[in-house]
Amino acid sequence: MEPLPFASMLSLVFSLVTVLAVSSPSWCWRGEAASPKASRGTPFPWDKMRLPEHVTPVHYDLTIHANLSTLTFWGTTEVDIMASQPTSAIIMHSHHLQITKATLRRGAGAGLAEEALTVLENAPREQVALLTPEPLLAGALYTVVIHYAANLSENFHGFYKSTYRSKDGEVRILASTQFEPTAARTAFPCFDEPALKATFSIKIRREPRHTAISNMPLVKSVAVAEGLLEDHFDVTVKMSTYLVAFIISDFESVSKMTKSGVKISVYAVPDKLNQADYALDAAVTLLEFYEDYFSIPYPLPKQDLAAIPDFQSGAMENWGLTTYRESALLFDKEEASASSKLGITMTVSHELAHQWFGNLVTMEWWNDLWLNEGFAKFMEFVSVSVTHPELKVEEYFFGKCFNAMEVDALNSSHPVSSPVENPTQIREMFDEVSYEKGACILNMLRDYLSADAFKSGIVQYLRQYSYKNAKNEDLWNSIASICPTDGMEMVEGFCSRSQHSSSSSHWRQDAVDVKTMMGTWTLQKGFPLITVTVRGRSVLMKQERFMKGSDGASESGYLWHVPLTYITSKSDSVQRFLLKTKTDVLILPEEVEWIKFNVGMNGYYIVHYEDNGWDSLTDLLKGAHTAISSNDRASLINNAFQLVSIGKLSIEKALDLTLYLEHETEIMPVFQGLNELIPMYKLMEKRDMKEVETAFKAFLLRLLKKLIDKQVWANEGSMSERMLRSRLLLLACVRNYEPCVQRAQGYFRKWKESGGNLSLPSDVTLAVFVVGAQDPEGWDFLYSKYQTSLSSTEKSQIEFALCTSQQKEKLQWLLDQSLKGDIIKTQEFPHILLFVGRNPMGYELAWQFLRENWNKLIQKFGLGSASLSQMVMGTTNQFSTRNRLEEVKEFFSSLKENGSQLRCVQQTIETIEENIRWMDKNFDKIRIWLQSENLGLP
Repeated sequence: MEPLPFASMLSLVFSLVTVLAVSSPSWCWRGEAASPKASRGTPFPWDKMRLPEHVTPVHYDLTIHANLSTLTFWGTTEVDIMASQPTSAIIMHSHHLQITKATLRRGAGAGLAEEALTVLENAPREQVALLTPEPLLAGALYTVVIHYAANLSENFHGFYKSTYRSKDGEVRILASTQFEPTAARTAFPCFDEPALKATFSIKIRREPRHTAISNMPLVKSVAVAEGLLEDHFDVTVKMSTYLVAFIISDFESVSKMTKSGVKISVYAVPDKLNQADYALDAAVTLLEFYEDYFSIPYPLPKQDLAAIPDFQSGAMENWGLTTYRESALLFDKEEASASSKLGITMTVSHELAHQWFGNLVTMEWWNDLWLNEGFAKFMEFVSVSVTHPELKVEEYFFGKCFNAMEVDALNSSHPVSSPVENPTQIREMFDEVSYEKGACILNMLRDYLSADAFKSGIVQYLRQYSYKNAKNEDLWNSIASICPTDGMEMVEGFCSRSQHSSSSSHWRQDAVDVKTMMGTWTLQKGFPLITVTVRGRSVLMKQERFMKGSDGASESGYLWHVPLTYITSKSDSVQRFLLKTKTDVLILPEEVEWIKFNVGMNGYYIVHYEDNGWDSLTDLLKGAHTAISSNDRASLINNAFQLVSIGKLSIEKALDLTLYLEHETEIMPVFQGLNELIPMYKLMEKRDMKEVETAFKAFLLRLLKKLIDKQVWANEGSMSERMLRSRLLLLACVRNYEPCVQRAQGYFRKWKESGGNLSLPSDVTLAVFVVGAQDPEGWDFLYSKYQTSLSSTEKSQIEFALCTSQQKEKLQWLLDQSLKGDIIKTQEFPHILLFVGRNPMGYELAWQFLRENWNKLIQKFGLGSASLSQMVMGTTNQFSTRNRLEEVKEFFSSLKENGSQLRCVQQTIETIEENIRWMDKNFDKIRIWLQSENLGLP
């Protein structure tokens, strides 16, 4: 599953309205008191959250009949099972299903005698017990037959209702599925754990006006009654329940074949099918890449990509039928921005990577979700850098690592591999630690071993565990079994350099113990701060945990195996050193003016340069910034401000370092500068600090004025240049830079006069819409255009612009309407709440709205969901006063089991406490520093 794709234009401007990245999927937790009693008062024969291991499924026959008028469905599940020991109770998952009848057959196939089963339900654990008249015999095959009925889900999980409005205004209904992580049990009774794999034969009953699609191709359609057809789909490969999918809709499709004969199709609502071509071509190219890279053929005859009008996350990797939010799949050539093209490509790449990592080889349990998600996130960059080199995705990878570090620096973080048991804890795992940190440590390992050795290791892993499940250590064992070339050989289970081989690389001289090394990155939370002290030719290195709070007082007991890389003023050849102890020393061939660690930001760690180390690097940036790569420049900006937050570096030195940005032209250093500087004035906007806030905004504009003035108002240049243009012009217009505002007003006037039909350059559209939305008449026109637009990009840009209004009644209206879900879909509500919460005129409205509608929100989006976490953080994590902190604590503690223990609450409380400390320590220093920059402060 892919969280909502934040590589879109809106993600790139989030930092204009955010203080900390809040793309975090779910961190929310609630305890669950399980009842040993069944629903009828009879003792329930099983007292654990996990299912027993002695009954396993072999094959499911599912029949589903949905009524899209009454919004109900009924079904029959026939599941072939085997018991490894005698038992009189079959424990399965079932949630919100009305089971009407359950029987048992000895053997598989119809026509055999059926015995009635007694059904007990344990609702808190989402389990049913089927009690058999006689114990099942070990090793024998049985078939359980269950008839049931249910309502289509009204939220975004399970078998749920979705709607769209056609061009002629008709509201049309469809039904689609989203089962990951634990919602298959809401559509059919099943053994809903990832290790309990089986094959599936699926039949869907529908009206002739609809089409049904599922994981496998259609085999035949049979008329079962007047106006009722039953579609029979081919038998699936062996797979987990969460990957089952089916859709009943009036979607239409376009198709192409891959070189190996796999049929790729994109399904969408008829009015938007003309936006399917880009994703179709990308999917063909990417599937062919993965088949070649993994040397394992895609095992199904087809791969469908379906754009669902209502979708909570970004996309889902159901085997053979991947599903997407419309904005993550459909590309309108006329309206779409450069960043939306990047976002679609990355999302399709992510879901297709899952067809191997996740579907073919699945984590044994959700504690190792990162084996699915970290790999898919990592493979996005590996694949797209080859298939779409013009997108230059490698430039953006390390930004994912910075996002993960924001979360991982807090005490409320968790190890990549963490114990989880109940559904809410499982949902918590879909966060930056599983996705981004997982991807970053894999990238670090690839850099450590070499790309070829790493690739050989993961291919070995996929082959060994195909159609099976794997654990954390299985991956390391597979990779460790492949020695890097370059003079390495296996010695007692470790890769070791042969005696005749020589190398200047410190870590290549040691045995490569992948399992031990990677255990330090996956079994403990956080990441290291490496402190570097240069004494002549000696470089002293020290590691400790980087943790925010209490001025960075580090916890003891944390130790990583850190693959350090560095360059110096005397050599741009990358040198390597594996730091496995608390401290170590390396000796340089000669003394140097500067040393830069973590080359290209390939390592998941932050570096502090003691004594005059930062001064030397600042001088380098001011004098000859291109002497180091743009990624290295961006990582220096990030590291400097992270060190300010733990008291290792002064705010003045960090701000001095940013002054070189006046001469910067590359996207990532500029973006990182904005990511560090904008949050500083966002904190001030929520307090009575107008004078310094205004001066700081003036400083930021002055810093980037030269680059802003160079931007053309057209879609020109590389992907990076176009994304940089979009963000800079938006910043300039939001900050009321007169040349930008006047130009945008002119464009908006012409666009409005054309009835919204004039084609604006997509790179400048967001800036134009934001300026237009400041006028009440312009705001109303944008909203009217929103209602009729078929472009996801245009609708997202209008949404953002509407949320920048300075009129509180309009902001309140947006909150009300998006939760209601008629014109603005409820899937957009988390974004709108976030955008309003970042607006200085709207943040109090957003916080109030969250509190007043809390119960509705948890019903719609779910406790522990990514969306809820985003809402909590988005409305509160820019507070920086003790009164606000108490207000936040008081509200969430009052929720008890409905939210008091949410991890996102722990996280936002930590963040507010950090904001308070940060402002207390640095605000006056910033004011004095701005005075020294002659920005008009007294």
